[in-house]
Amino acid sequence: MSAPMQSRTTAAYYVQAVLSFALSGTALGAGIAYLPVEPWTRAFLAVGLLWTVTSAFTLAKVVRDRQETTELVTRVDQARLDKLLAEHDPFKVEGV
Repeated sequence: MSAPMQSRTTAAYYVQAVLSFALSGTALGAGIAYLPVEPWTRAFLAVGLLWTVTSAFTLAKVVRDRQETTELVTRVDQARLDKLLAEHDPFKVEGV
């Protein structure tokens, strides 16, 4: 059988991604808060920021789900092929 799936990312990469996301969101949020514009403009930009963040999370989830589905189908196909190859005997004579 196949080995269990291993994580493709290191802990350092994960921490870097989380910190990068937090820092960029905080910086943009602060920029919107201190922007010298009317409150409705600031609110519009804040809603745009939230929409962009939630869209990015949704896109990441959809891509991950599609990748997991593809990997599962590939594993099932590989298991079927392994079974067929294990059962196949090229030296077997029919009717003997």
